[in-house]
Amino acid sequence: MATTETLGSPLAPIFAPSVGSSAKLSAAPRRSAGTYDLLLRSADQANSSLLKRVLDIFGSLALLLFLLPTFALIAIAIKLDSPGPVFFRQERYGRGCKIFRMFKFRSMVCMESTGAFVQASQDDCRITRVGRFLRATSLDELPQLINVLRGEMSVVGPRPHAVAMDDYFAASFPNYMSRYLVRPGLTGLAQISGYRGPTVGLEPIRRRVKCDLAYIRRWSLLSDMKVLVRTPLSLFGPNAF
Repeated sequence: MATTETLGSPLAPIFAPSVGSSAKLSAAPRRSAGTYDLLLRSADQANSSLLKRVLDIFGSLALLLFLLPTFALIAIAIKLDSPGPVFFRQERYGRGCKIFRMFKFRSMVCMESTGAFVQASQDDCRITRVGRFLRATSLDELPQLINVLRGEMSVVGPRPHAVAMDDYFAASFPNYMSRYLVRPGLTGLAQISGYRGPTVGLEPIRRRVKCDLAYIRRWSLLSDMKVLVRTPLSLFGPNAF
């Protein structure tokens, strides 16, 4: 069970895993068999696409090699700024709701890797000085290229949330866990549509899930390319903190 060294804003929601809950795709309510079957077929196409996986492997490997100097500079800055490890690993659901540990550059003074989860908020006292810059520029997400290379994530796909958040929201939305019919991504349709960052209330999550399921339903390599082209413009915004 993780411990929280410092709490953020008192308005930040705390998500705790349900006792005995298991967020499985088979347990997700379905709106209609026809809609879900279409989702399954589209997900199968994405998952079985050799070209998508090849692009993930070579793209993540090339970026990791190119960004090695950047990784080194960020690592030095993190170590000089605050005590603790360079990388932060947190449990997330992957394809088929299989749990994996997602890499990020550490941007906070606490290490909530499992258990109850407190969303980051603006002016959150847990965020370090270097961490604030990393989060504002999305540089803290770069280590997830390792997850892509390992096959736990894809470059494009629904963004994974903390497990406690998923368990919480799965009880409120039909087919919520259908987001994990495919590998989660570094970026996705929801993020380029403005639904990134912390979620306050259920409406932002409803819109995010709608985008995620639309991405799966209409998946193609061309749609992945469109998301990638639009991603740089979505990195800077009011929710980047």
